[in-house]
This record gives sequence, C-alpha cells and structure tokens, in this order.
Amino acid sequence: MKIGPVDLDREVLVVAEIGNNHEGDLGAAEALIFGAAESGAQAVKFQTIVPERLVAPDQTARLAQLRRFALSADQHARLARVAASANVMFLSTPFDLDSVAMLDPFVPAFKVASGDNDFVPLLQRVAATGKPVLLSTGMTDLAGVTAAMDTVRKVWRERQIDPGLVLLHCVAAYPTPAEEANLRAIPALEAAGVTLGYSDHTLGIGAAPIAVALGARVIEKHFTLDHDHSGFRDHKLSANPAQMKALVERVREANALLGDGVKRMMPSERATAEAARRSIVAARDLSAGHVLAWADLTWLRPAGGLPPGREAALIGRRLRCAVAAGGQLLPDLVD
Repeated sequence: MKIGPVDLDREVLVVAEIGNNHEGDLGAAEALIFGAAESGAQAVKFQTIVPERLVAPDQTARLAQLRRFALSADQHARLARVAASANVMFLSTPFDLDSVAMLDPFVPAFKVASGDNDFVPLLQRVAATGKPVLLSTGMTDLAGVTAAMDTVRKVWRERQIDPGLVLLHCVAAYPTPAEEANLRAIPALEAAGVTLGYSDHTLGIGAAPIAVALGARVIEKHFTLDHDHSGFRDHKLSANPAQMKALVERVREANALLGDGVKRMMPSERATAEAARRSIVAARDLSAGHVLAWADLTWLRPAGGLPPGREAALIGRRLRCAVAAGGQLLPDLVD
C-alpha cells in the first residue's frame, strides 16, 4: 500500500511525531517541520485537539495546557504548506469528529491514537474519508484490535473501497520501559492481513530497526529540537535531530538488509559460487580406454565441470582419452 508517495512495499515510512512539542508556538512548529525534514523523515505528524472536545470541564489544569497548545484551522493549513515546501508529508491525529473534516484537505492519511482505538464514531468518521488509516494499538489486545479494524472495514465495504490499513504496534507508556516494548507483538499482528508499523515511545532509537526487522513498514517516533526545551514531558522521550537522522539511516539500512525475502543466489554470489562449488575430477592419472569406477573420482574446486551428484553419468563408462589427476571428467570424454 501507499501513504502519499511512499510505497510501503519498497520503503519504510519514518514519521516524525511532532505532536504537541511546538507547545502552541507556530514558529516552533515550523522549525520542527524543517528539522524533521533535514533529519530524513518523510512525514511529520501533529495532534489536532479541540480541548473542550477531549477532556471534561473539571480537568482544569489539563484544559489550560491544551488551550495553550491548540492550533487553529488556519494554522494547520499553514503548517501543511510549510511541510510541502520542506518536501515532507503533513499528517495529524484528530481527537474529535469535526477535526476529521478540517484535516481532510491537508492529509494523505489519518492517524488514530491508541486512546481512541475504541472510539467507534471517530473510527467511522475517519474511515468515511476514504483515505488510508494508521491505527495505533496501544492499551488493547488482539480482540480490541480486531474490533477496531472491523469498524473501519465495515465502512469501507459499504463504499466498496480499501485504501489501506496500517496497524501500529504501540505501548502507551511515556516513556515505554524496554522490557515492556514487546516488539514480538509486531509479527503477531500479521495475521490481520494488513500492513504493520510501530509507534515508538521508548528512549533512544534502538527499537526502530528491530521493529523493521520484525515487519514494520511505518515507524513513528516523537521528535524535538531540544530535549531540554521545556518541562513538557514529550521532549524527554523524543528523538532530537541527530537521533532522528541516525534512526532514519538505521531504518533504511535495516530495510536494505531485509531484501525481498525470495531465497535465491544473489548477483554478488556468482563469482564466489564459481570458485567455491566443485566439479567431478580424476582422482589419479587415468589412461585412454580406462573404465571409470567410483575410486577414480574425486571432487575439487572450481565449478564448471560435472557437479557432484552426476557421478552416474561417468561410472562404468570408458575414457576416450587420458585424463591427468585433477582433470575434469566431462561427458564428452567417455563412450
């Protein structure tokens, strides 16, 4: 499947999760986009939050913080243009139904956060856009994942479409302890018959290439310009530009190392195979007219003659000419 111009069958999509690390500062948001692009990420992702549609009125501290961080529709449009100028995809996670419609003109796909993978109306609204869905699977099990997928696919079946679904393995702990990252859950999700990915909340960048080796075709990693930018929690668990650049390089290396999975002789092996494979040769000097027996044969490098396993083509046959020890025994040398 494809997310924007990225064919996930060929390359791994690295999404720099800016989230709320801009803290409501549009200039900081733009700087984060350019920083992510320079680090090699193919996409940036924000979070589209209308505070009053996310948390209850009595959550006053949380509401105050979210109001400081919230971006307007016009600001989203501006950031989408900035992302385009930086040659990266613009993505954002909607946290309410109306935000889906607001984001639709700007995003090539929709991300659903782990906290909302059971928010049926949001899943239905996102699916109804007809765009690919990246679904985080934190805070649930396979039954919960299946229920979320079924919700999305029901909408798609009704419209006779299938734009593509990516299941992102995720542990919604910030940061995620290494012993709970549970990356082996990635291939366990493969039975769902969808594209796999990983939303990484561990510290450092070591988990991402392992996730790719286990089948992830999308890697999402929180991104900041400075771990010490402020006291906001997400900066600490994010990758800074140097780390994101290294993550992208390691992910690309892992993807290259994986190849296409078809077991065959590779082009770089051919010269080695010619030198390392054996031919059937004379075990000693043999005279013309000699009737070949098993004791007359041995097997030496290089290849090019009869390969091991073709001895029956020689045993009991008479040599037309003398063959020196080590000489290849070929079918045209025997009657």
